[in-house]
Amino acid sequence: MKIKLIAFGIAKEIIAASESDLEVENPCDIGNLKRILMTQYHEFKKLQSIKFAINEDYQEDHFPLHEGDEVVIIPPVSGG
Repeated sequence: MKIKLIAFGIAKEIIAASESDLEVENPCDIGNLKRILMTQYHEFKKLQSIKFAINEDYQEDHFPLHEGDEVVIIPPVSGG
């Protein structure tokens, strides 16, 4: 199934795009997506935490993904 990735901050730099389509196995949840991203983009392994919003709502690792979902990758935020 195809999902749409939207990336901000360092995540955007890692995937070298602010938006990208990604083909994943069905079924797939956020935990599986994290493993896929860390395999394809090794730099994700260096981040302390990554949050995901699916169709504008924050979700946890067990949340299932569906065809056409919009997945926002939210990297750790720093600053003051």
